[in-house]
Amino acid sequence: MTEQPDRMQTLADPMDIGRAQALAATLGDMTPIEVGDPLPPFAHHIYFWDAQPPNALGRDGHPAKGSFIPDLGLPRRMWAAGKLVWHRPLLAGIRAEKTSVIESITRKSGRSGPLAFVRVRHDIKQRMTLALTEYQDLVYREDQPQAQPAPPMAPTGEDHAETVHFDSTLLFRYSALTFNGHRIHYDESYARDVEGYNGLVVHGPLLAHLLMGLAQRQLGTLTSFAYRATSPLMHHETATLCWKDNSAWVRGPDGRQCMIAEAS
Repeated sequence: MTEQPDRMQTLADPMDIGRAQALAATLGDMTPIEVGDPLPPFAHHIYFWDAQPPNALGRDGHPAKGSFIPDLGLPRRMWAAGKLVWHRPLLAGIRAEKTSVIESITRKSGRSGPLAFVRVRHDIKQRMTLALTEYQDLVYREDQPQAQPAPPMAPTGEDHAETVHFDSTLLFRYSALTFNGHRIHYDESYARDVEGYNGLVVHGPLLAHLLMGLAQRQLGTLTSFAYRATSPLMHHETATLCWKDNSAWVRGPDGRQCMIAEAS
């Protein structure tokens, strides 16, 4: 069943260069960023905060459902996939405006129980001109899934690979920069005891961010990037970023596929 809600939200941000520099430092990149410089792909996720007071948050630290995202009766939230189309570079230190629209809500019943898929489109304008269109696919499900399908195995035979490591400090800093209060990224007891993970969960957007950086290094510039999360990665796991023929993916230490993407 697909619903067509009429929900829109607009946020503005000065795109402060200090925050962009903090993101670069968090990821180990000390390249100077000045006003007017093009921002790296996905850097806009550290902007456009929708800051809510404590009494407007859910148990997981996210803004409680029922405001922009409607309450679908399913407590667990996952960022499943996304697509970005760049029309022009976003620039550091130049005010921008983001308009978000919920395009659809689809309810399904899967092996893990009832699911709700929410597709959100974000249009970001700078100097009155559209710079970026982004689509986000969010999934909501029950607390205790009935079954967990086995994760897919990642491809091998990549042309280029980079090893990346994570720790709780990196996840905390990325959460802070993106104003992401989801406790699975910094509260290990919550992640284990409430949501059933075996450690802190590496942000899906952080993995996408790293894959976009890999794609940009391979292609020079990006015009589009589509990705899909396929298995969670824990903070204590080493991952491999892989690239071949405009495809990118994240391989976990046991060979499982954590994310797959296509770039142009």
